[in-house]
Amino acid sequence: MSRIVKRLYLFILKSFLPLFAMTFFIVLFIVLMQFLWKYIDDLVGKGLSFSVLGELFFYAAVTLVPMALPLAILLASLMTFGNLGERSELTAIKASGISLLKVMKPLIILVMTIAVGAFFFQNDILPKAQVKMWTLLFSMKQKSPEVEIPEGVFYDQIPGYSLYVKSKNRDTGILYDVMIYDISRGGDNSTILLADSARMAFTKDSRYLYLHLFTGEQFENLREQRALDRNVPFRRESFADKEILIPFDANFNRLDEGGMRKQYVGKNMEELRNTIDSISQRVDSIGNGYARDLKLTAFSGVMRSTYLSDKKENKEENKTASPVKPMPLDSLLSALTPVEQNDIYNSARTLTNNRVSELEFRALTMADEKRSIRRHEIELIKKFTLSVACIIFFFIGAPLGAIIRKGGLGTPLVISVLLFLFYYIIDNTGYKMARDGRIAVWAGMWLSTSVLLPLGIFVTYKAMNDSAVFNKDLYVSLINRLLGLSEKRHVPMKEVIINEVSPLRAESMLARLYGESRMWLRRHGHVLSYKEYWRTGYPKDELARIGALVDSTVNYLSDSRSLKVNSKLEKFPVIRPLWIYHPVSRRWLRLTLEIFVPAGGLIYLLSLPYCKRLRSEFAAVEKNSLEELRIIKEENKND
Repeated sequence: MSRIVKRLYLFILKSFLPLFAMTFFIVLFIVLMQFLWKYIDDLVGKGLSFSVLGELFFYAAVTLVPMALPLAILLASLMTFGNLGERSELTAIKASGISLLKVMKPLIILVMTIAVGAFFFQNDILPKAQVKMWTLLFSMKQKSPEVEIPEGVFYDQIPGYSLYVKSKNRDTGILYDVMIYDISRGGDNSTILLADSARMAFTKDSRYLYLHLFTGEQFENLREQRALDRNVPFRRESFADKEILIPFDANFNRLDEGGMRKQYVGKNMEELRNTIDSISQRVDSIGNGYARDLKLTAFSGVMRSTYLSDKKENKEENKTASPVKPMPLDSLLSALTPVEQNDIYNSARTLTNNRVSELEFRALTMADEKRSIRRHEIELIKKFTLSVACIIFFFIGAPLGAIIRKGGLGTPLVISVLLFLFYYIIDNTGYKMARDGRIAVWAGMWLSTSVLLPLGIFVTYKAMNDSAVFNKDLYVSLINRLLGLSEKRHVPMKEVIINEVSPLRAESMLARLYGESRMWLRRHGHVLSYKEYWRTGYPKDELARIGALVDSTVNYLSDSRSLKVNSKLEKFPVIRPLWIYHPVSRRWLRLTLEIFVPAGGLIYLLSLPYCKRLRSEFAAVEKNSLEELRIIKEENKND
């Protein structure tokens, strides 16, 4: 048996691993294309080499692994167990006595290993990749774009210059009717160059744009020489051949990675904890300093420490000193002249405004420090959320695949995308709320996990117990019961009959069913009055018993080989003890609704169509039972 189980484990692993590898790279490619689409404007037209772009895409792919990995595990587990269920292999495995949890055991170990690897990946590899990716991306953003001067419009992508070209020969690279505005020294010191033709190239170090102009004129503003004169002179120069250099660094200069390493994205767990502790200590010290200043500083700005230096000395002095009478400030102020009073008011207002500005500045400083703490705490918790998400998505995907039993890529892909979108929305919402300080950081970062974990437990429990979670008929029946809708009975024809129908037993069951329905119609076949409806109604226990009798009779007769018998079975109605037949069971509530006619009368009026339908259903049971009984007796006589 152990050998069979080992071969089963090997089979499960061989089925899962190719699907996991395929889905992982597909998902990674999709999210990488999303990254490219987001930053395409910063990359196009910069003349970047393929090696630099490839390096950026490599580091971007590494940083996007936390997004692709959980989705790949979810999709691969759905497809694996969906394929097993669709090919009835999972049914055969369960029939041999092997539970679903035991079938999942090798994949559980594998996913746990992946989760542990994801943790070390988040802690050791991802920070370095993020540092390199963001450094490269910021370097690319600062790189100057390629010089591609269009025809007939002014080109202003060179700082301090504006170029106009009427036409150009793409074969020779010659530019015709060239106009150059040099405003690098300011608009008042501009220089204009006109040329019939020109040739453009870069210097060897790619730091200057070289222009060789032919047959033209130069107009130069001379305001620098006569800065105080309103009549600004200019100089005109004609030339047949002129060379100019325009500063334009076309090189790709990498930024220093040191600045990015100091950010939260470039730190591991130990560095994040140290940074959080240092910032927290700084915040506490700053906060304590602010509180101490507020306690010691009077409203007027005079430090109390100047006269309250030591608590012990103050206590001793207070014992010996005579009580001090409060100073009559109002009388002192009224004794001053209006000008002096105004000066005092202005001084107080100035001190107050300065104090408020100081406190606002300190509050902003504290808010920035606390925001930095939250950022580091979020990054610290992210080291664990990826691993937990991988485990939860597996315990959602594998049981769902065993339940729906749909292989391939269609149904599993739809379910996986919907679940992942649900997870992503909740996770992003929690992240933003934690980042903005609306909720605690741990609550925001674990919000998605707390939502998906019960779902994983529920789906796993249902799959272990072979519950019909996705049975459409089950939910349709439940909705019909809640809404009080009638159900149509479906009796499929059986091609193979194992248990033959006994005519005597069939006649006995039909006779009993006929008698029960007939007796019920005699007792309850009339329209219930308002008083009867609220005091007795239609008994639920009796309805449930007769409904179960109808179902058992139909199920037994469905094994009949007679086409006449089977054709009548679908005419038997489905009898359910709906709430509208007997709204309440508590006596005090029945009496209350009976007395309170507006509510009780409305429910009674709503129940009349349902009660009429119930009576017609019992009449149909009586009629069909009698007809089925007659058909069976006739066929029994003929045999």
